[in-house]
Amino acid sequence: MTMKRVIRLLGLCFSTWVMLAVAPVPAVAQNAVADSLFQDLGGKDGIKQIVGDFLPIVLNDVRIKKKFDDIDIDHLAKRLTEQFCEVSGGPCQYSGKDMKTIHADLGISNAQFNALVEDLQLAMEKHDVPSRVQNKLLAKLAPMQHSVVTK
Repeated sequence: MTMKRVIRLLGLCFSTWVMLAVAPVPAVAQNAVADSLFQDLGGKDGIKQIVGDFLPIVLNDVRIKKKFDDIDIDHLAKRLTEQFCEVSGGPCQYSGKDMKTIHADLGISNAQFNALVEDLQLAMEKHDVPSRVQNKLLAKLAPMQHSVVTK
């Protein structure tokens, strides 16, 4: 792991801690912040492009690619696009199963989860998504770790 990635992961941890430590933001402000994240990611088209680059990175990552051997990648791309769009405050609604159900029998470790996060960062970097925007998205996705990691 490069020093740049370590710093980014530390930034993610810090931003997550700050988000949890700060008092709740009014709903109107939350919507503006969420929509801002969606726009900062390039809207639905930008998210679709990020996912389009993310999955080939994952499928070539020796640390995790075997976990995707029996996965319909086109279906996964659609669900990830919906999920990232919804989580970032966009007008999409995730139509897939809940994370716990999907990942229950996959035996995913923390190291594999972290590898996936690194791959997502690489895809976002390819699209020149600023670190602060990456960290905002990752902070919104981070709570899923409890449902995804089963090993």
